[in-house]
Amino acid sequence: MPLKVRIGNNEVRVLRSSDLYFVQKLLKAMRNPKTKFNSREFTTKGEEYLFNYVSKNVGGVDEGRRNFLKGIVIGVAAATVVGIIPGLRVLVPPVEQASGFPKSLLLDSSGNPLKASLIPVNSPIITLYEYPLTGEPNFLLNLGDKDGNPISISPIDVVVPQTGKTYKFPGGVGPHNSIVSYSAICQHLGCTPPYIHFYPPGNVSPSQLTAPEPDTLTAQALLAAKQANVPALIHCDCHGSTYDPYKGAAVLTGPTQRPLPTILLEYDSSTDYLYATGALGVATYPEGSDGIPSQDPTKDLDTSQYGSSVGDKTQVQANTNPFS
Repeated sequence: MPLKVRIGNNEVRVLRSSDLYFVQKLLKAMRNPKTKFNSREFTTKGEEYLFNYVSKNVGGVDEGRRNFLKGIVIGVAAATVVGIIPGLRVLVPPVEQASGFPKSLLLDSSGNPLKASLIPVNSPIITLYEYPLTGEPNFLLNLGDKDGNPISISPIDVVVPQTGKTYKFPGGVGPHNSIVSYSAICQHLGCTPPYIHFYPPGNVSPSQLTAPEPDTLTAQALLAAKQANVPALIHCDCHGSTYDPYKGAAVLTGPTQRPLPTILLEYDSSTDYLYATGALGVATYPEGSDGIPSQDPTKDLDTSQYGSSVGDKTQVQANTNPFS
């Protein structure tokens, strides 16, 4: 579906869905402290810097992509000169509006329904799926104790440190009520996997203090795990934010002031299938949110910069082991 894009107050072109997805990836890279866009260098070198930046941080730049970038480079330059950085924030890709969160069947990498009973407990492999919009990653975790036995995850009130307000995390689902899902976008500055990921019990240890990125734990994270008596963590290497996966991804250490949003899962015990049905907690998107827990999915979708609804199916991918 073609989509319009605005530069300033003027709509200047129509984006294809692939272009929109490309812009979203570029925006993410520009916001990531690890791949920060150098506006000064861009001002000096112009489009060649942009081409090299995209090639290095987003993907290859073929002739079609180069022409697309040339088409928007004037807007980037204008934004840079007036100091509205990162440059591509001048682009405001519209979002395909959804009437609410879809009920989406989780599929395995082969396209078949994912069996909940086959999800490994405490897997170190980063396991993700997109929901509710394309380009929006979420963790899928089957939590266990330090010996690898699944743990039933209980409902609990989750505090939002930013506001002091709370919301009710519903607990785990699946054969052992041990399966949970959270947004994989750090609520501090929006870093995504592999910089933020799950640390299973065997990797919550002092040896991770000196491990290379992206699996370096901070001393504060280790101390927080000990004080909370949890064997595993979700930790972001970008700035050290740490979340408790056993208690609704509550904040264990800053700088984040907001828990990871929960993706609501539904388990069908007759088929062993899992469905994503909604989201709970703070708005998923760091920008434009005040940290107030949201119960209205359309409110979250309205502020998102991601793609279109994933529809009634979404594929789970487990490709990266950050510890190997």
